[in-house]
Amino acid sequence: MKDIQQAIFNVDDSVVDLETLAALYENRAQEDELVKIRKYYETSKEEDLKLLDKPEQFLHELAQIPNFAERAQCIIFRSVFSEGITSLHRKVEIITRASKALLHMKSVKDILALILAFGNYMNGGNRTRGQADGYSLEILPKLKDVKSRDTGINLVDYVVKYYLRYYDQEAGTEKSIFPLPEPQDFFLASQVKFEDLTKDLRKLKRQLEASEKQMAVVCKESPKQYLQPFKDRLEEFFQKAKKEHKMEESHLENAQKSFETTVGYFGMKPKSGEKEITPNYVFMVWYEFCSDFKTIWKRESKNISKERLKMAQESVSKLTAEKKVETKKINPTASLKERLRQKEASVTTN
Repeated sequence: MKDIQQAIFNVDDSVVDLETLAALYENRAQEDELVKIRKYYETSKEEDLKLLDKPEQFLHELAQIPNFAERAQCIIFRSVFSEGITSLHRKVEIITRASKALLHMKSVKDILALILAFGNYMNGGNRTRGQADGYSLEILPKLKDVKSRDTGINLVDYVVKYYLRYYDQEAGTEKSIFPLPEPQDFFLASQVKFEDLTKDLRKLKRQLEASEKQMAVVCKESPKQYLQPFKDRLEEFFQKAKKEHKMEESHLENAQKSFETTVGYFGMKPKSGEKEITPNYVFMVWYEFCSDFKTIWKRESKNISKERLKMAQESVSKLTAEKKVETKKINPTASLKERLRQKEASVTTN
């Protein structure tokens, strides 16, 4: 019980872990139970008190801690808030990062331009589609099904090969960087819903306000000797938590703006029958395309790496062959002066 008291009074979850504290809070005696236990303690003789079951004895001791329920709730909420705000921040960052990558990565624009150029080339004989000025991004996942009649390879193959050969100077080496955002980033972004983030932020704010009221109850009702360091530590927490919550509201607003800017830049429209365009719709398009692109990119990068290795080996062999010195025979019957001249000429040639 001393450990529990220390944890509660000092806001110290290193003595009693949060899981245990939460279990104590959930299983604490309710008011009607406490009334019965108190009455038993008040009306029973000392020897009879020993007959009380240990769980009831424990609940009675727990109830002796001033404002146990309010204190425990505040301590538990510190952890709940930390986990909640961290989770929200991570999701907001995922959306922001994915949106900004599409807007600002030059390689993304280069690849989209190549798709348009190759698409126009492949449709060269079609008057309607052969000279398009742009295209809907919804077709990106379908590009692997667009195949050349001559070679049979698909449009994504063409784009990847061309990009590696003419845009990526480090192709086939360890310095080569995948030119699109990682597919997994788009998948994670596609799972985020703005309405859920908004609801979670509002819920966290309500919980924050409710927990702060619990702290006020403790400060009002608790004996002065048991007020510190609980009061100072919780006040510090609530002050910091309010700032973090406000900051996350701002981050969410900026993430929504970044997403809307990205959608507007690429001219994407909502699905048929839907009023708004969602992260799931936008980022799943990119997830599927980037997954296809990366599979081919890895394969072609290996092929180029093999070519580089082969060329390097051939260069070394050629260089070695060119440096081979032809040994000139020195005429043993020649004069000493002549032999020295031949030897000197041989060294100069080398």
